[in-house]
Amino acid sequence: MGFIMSFVPYQETRDPSAYRFYRQALITLRASRVPFLVGGADACERYTGIVRPTKDLDIFVLQQDCRRVLQILSAAGYHTDLTFPHWLGKVFCGEDFVDVIFNSRNGLCRVDEEWFKHAVERAVMGVPVRLCPPEEMIWVKAFVKERERYDGADIAHILRACGAHLDWPRLLRRFDTHWRVLLSHLILFGFIYPGWMENFKWWGTEIYKQGCDWKACPYLGLAPGEKFDS
Repeated sequence: MGFIMSFVPYQETRDPSAYRFYRQALITLRASRVPFLVGGADACERYTGIVRPTKDLDIFVLQQDCRRVLQILSAAGYHTDLTFPHWLGKVFCGEDFVDVIFNSRNGLCRVDEEWFKHAVERAVMGVPVRLCPPEEMIWVKAFVKERERYDGADIAHILRACGAHLDWPRLLRRFDTHWRVLLSHLILFGFIYPGWMENFKWWGTEIYKQGCDWKACPYLGLAPGEKFDS
């Protein structure tokens, strides 16, 4: 995957105790052979090269594997909790925690086998893992539009780094009847990164390029000397 950029070593960007906890959790899950993916800031960093502080580690699993993951990490000595039975479990070590995610908060973005089919292999904290595909990351982040949290910046950076390589038909299929949410992020992307959409080849982006927002053209034409109030 040529669009994955270089990154700053995690040992330099995380609290040492949190680093040890997250790394051991990854090693324990790898040894268990339960399929899982790494998402969140860790995956974003590898796709975009942008490092930002993060309060946790995001692990994505199939719904039927969530309780098993919690049991495995509980047996390893950590406190676990199925915090929200419809989408999220947590693993705690002091003030640090791992989110074990199998759906989105609104229930629209269920983790399924296709996430694993298109996963990207990479190392996180020195542990070989698979990352959530950029398409599914955009999908799940697109609905995070709350007062205290908005993931639009992550989406814009992922689009900039991966847009020319995305599986646009699959991404559109993921959004289904909520395609307007994807369109809203594409429109914002056009303002955030002018010109970067040139290489995006998907029906929706091609239609957008024909519009006035993309061409910066006036919506109402006037003849020479004509005024709006005439």
